[in-house]
Amino acid sequence: MSDVVNEAVRRLSARLTDGFDGLAKFVIEGEGAIMLDQGGVRAGDEPADVTLTASAEVFKSILDGNTNPTMAFMQGKLAVDGSMGLAMKLGSVLG
Repeated sequence: MSDVVNEAVRRLSARLTDGFDGLAKFVIEGEGAIMLDQGGVRAGDEPADVTLTASAEVFKSILDGNTNPTMAFMQGKLAVDGSMGLAMKLGSVLG
């Protein structure tokens, strides 16, 4: 597992202390994937209700609060596949 994924799991776990109501996957290009669900945050690559995909640079910028997830999506820097409702919910957690 990459350092980027490990750091993302750590940081997202701190934000999602009560888990995430849904099944979401965040794919960090070239690094791996992170799963978010009611159990919390973990590294993994399983089918999900929504999959968000971004470069490591964009993902880090979102986590740092320097990039708004909605703006990243609108600029084509963040791809969403699946439930847009869950993507918006996840965006509010990330942003």
